[in-house]
Amino acid sequence: MNDAVKRKAQQSAPFVSQGHPVLPSFAEALWVWLKIGLLSFGGPAGQIALLHREVVDERRWVSDAKFLHALNFCTLLPGPEAQQLATYLGWLLHGVRGGVVAGVLFVLPGMAVMLGLSILYATLGEVPAIAALFFGLKCAVLVLVVEALLRVARRALKTRTAWALAAAAFVALYVFGLPFPAVVLAAALIGYFVPGAFYAASHGNAKNGPPALLDAVLAADPGRPARLAASAWRAGWVAIVFWLVPAAVLMAAGSGVFADVAWFFSKMAVVTVGGAYAVLAYVAQAAVQGYGWLTADQMLVGLGLAETTPGPLILVLQFVGFLAGYSQGGLAWGVLASVLTVWVTFTPCFAFIFLGAPYVERLHSNRALTSALAAVTAAVVGVIANLALWFGLRVLFADVRRMEVGPATLDMPVPGSLDPLALALAALAAICLFRLKFGLLKTLGVTATVGLMAKLALG
Repeated sequence: MNDAVKRKAQQSAPFVSQGHPVLPSFAEALWVWLKIGLLSFGGPAGQIALLHREVVDERRWVSDAKFLHALNFCTLLPGPEAQQLATYLGWLLHGVRGGVVAGVLFVLPGMAVMLGLSILYATLGEVPAIAALFFGLKCAVLVLVVEALLRVARRALKTRTAWALAAAAFVALYVFGLPFPAVVLAAALIGYFVPGAFYAASHGNAKNGPPALLDAVLAADPGRPARLAASAWRAGWVAIVFWLVPAAVLMAAGSGVFADVAWFFSKMAVVTVGGAYAVLAYVAQAAVQGYGWLTADQMLVGLGLAETTPGPLILVLQFVGFLAGYSQGGLAWGVLASVLTVWVTFTPCFAFIFLGAPYVERLHSNRALTSALAAVTAAVVGVIANLALWFGLRVLFADVRRMEVGPATLDMPVPGSLDPLALALAALAAICLFRLKFGLLKTLGVTATVGLMAKLALG
């Protein structure tokens, strides 16, 4: 018990050497990023909450204000904001190598799992035991997203205006189906021109106790971000070259499906503001109707796999890329197309972060820009609520229909299609998480195991 208390105390306060704060070792950070990559279930909401728990609540490497400030910035970028947030935090701690390791480890476990599941799906089809296991996981993920929504909302919504903006964003997306980029832009403009309404949301008071480790390091060494800037810019341009040159070579060579995959998913990499859900409709339409890579039912299977595996939800594109290659040349082509999809999807994310990271810390002193970013985070709470509702309806109900009421378009469940087992498993996950205080992995394990046994028992 004393050892546990001692470890907690060491994590909660900055490391000190000869009176100066010292960053955690690169090896220690590497294991933390790997842990996050292995446990990053639940889509962006759950992943952001997991990141916050590990680097803010548990270890106090980063302050709450700095974490939210970085989240605001990453939300504005194309690509998965949780993966980019991990890359940015890794850069703050250990420069370019820290950012690369944090970003790669955030994606690599999920990529490996998705590739394995893609091969399993393409070669063996629907396996009852696998499907049953995923069913339980999906029910648990629904509760994890709700829990993450509550955590993010508590930290991002500090004013009445922020609450109102979050509600407005939810209505704009769920009721009127407005595009996510338009909602983000409107929120940023509101925050910029009304800074007093959102400033507290981004720079709330830090927790009691010693300052976060990175804050203490920057206070002792304020020139650190400037020294890291040059290498970050170089890394950003290298990432752009690594992204565009292979894609250009494949397209110039007219390499059939590989050229199509490189071109299509490179486009997706620069328009995925708001994450996977922002472009899923377009991806499905183009991949199913345009290219004929897969069917609409297979697209839904891919989304289900992406939602119940670690890593960014945008890994659903990897499943699409795999089936594109598999349909043209078999298993080997499927694996190559899968890897190519991941490469052109995530390499730009490193470019965006490394080119923009040196400017992010400077925004702390600009009240209007900081407020704009904080307003975006408030709007994103509404976005996460919309995604949680979208996900929840499809987990709990077998039949969800679109209803048009004037200018509004609503997703409405058919009451008779409620799945009692899904509801029971979601309730079990909620009890594990909120009542019994089980951790993330234990909650997922319990719900998946019970779901597997129930499905197999019911036949």
